[in-house]
Amino acid sequence: MKTFFQDTFQYTHHSNLSVISAVQDNPSLFTGRAGVLICHTLNAHHIWNHRISGSSPSFSVWGALALNQLQEVETENFSQSLQIIEKEDFDEKISYQNTKGQTFVNSVSEILFHIINHSTYHRGQIVNLLKQEGVPPLVTDYIFYKR
Repeated sequence: MKTFFQDTFQYTHHSNLSVISAVQDNPSLFTGRAGVLICHTLNAHHIWNHRISGSSPSFSVWGALALNQLQEVETENFSQSLQIIEKEDFDEKISYQNTKGQTFVNSVSEILFHIINHSTYHRGQIVNLLKQEGVPPLVTDYIFYKR
């Protein structure tokens, strides 16, 4: 399972950096819905990493980030996730509260898979929004990454 998560987080990191690069090349698009979704995706990843590690996050789930912060936050998220993969027990149960204050419990592996899935979901939305604004479609499919 460790190899699976290392691989899928490398893919996620690569794909997120591609999307960030496209937005940095078209900064006017960052002020719209694409920017909101990029910030949300990165913030959520940050929050989940901190839930696993038991520390307080620095960002809120819908908080705004500056365009020049995106790559740094993405890289930090990736690094922290790799550290979690190396040291945490995938079956360990993590108790946390969502943004509404409700308490839930999930395993580390469930949370890691959620981070990847959540990122992929919003990345698809962002790529579609960019395409609507004339940005050439980004290829972020996993199989293309593996080729």
